[in-house]
Amino acid sequence: MLNLFVAFLAGGLFGAGLFTSGMTDTAKVQGWLDVFGAWDPTLAFVMGGAMIPMAIAWLIARRRTTALTGTPLPPPASTVIDSKLILGSVLFGIGWGLVGLCPGPAIASLSFGGPGLYVFLAAMISGMLLAPRMRARLDRAVPAE
Repeated sequence: MLNLFVAFLAGGLFGAGLFTSGMTDTAKVQGWLDVFGAWDPTLAFVMGGAMIPMAIAWLIARRRTTALTGTPLPPPASTVIDSKLILGSVLFGIGWGLVGLCPGPAIASLSFGGPGLYVFLAAMISGMLLAPRMRARLDRAVPAE
């Protein structure tokens, strides 16, 4: 029960933070990405406001094996930069730049996003379902690096 409460609280805070910061406003996000046009630097404060506490959390988590709720912490993420990471980053960035949303803000926008959001969500979910199949097919076609 405690895990569900913590998840509900964390999700609510995350969604409220996305909304308050402007991450659910596609025009604001695209303004942040338009460095050579009408650049809007205000999301830099959002990025800093997310990166600083996360860096502290990683330092604390490095010394722990379980979360405060008692569940085991996942192992550290890989630090290997390979073609899969680069391709995934490029595809994520292209989608983010074209639409002005990434998965978190898209889900936070469900109640007010309009028809374009639902098209984006359908494409996002389709991509999530197709990606493992495509990766398996590519892994068979191209030997490991």
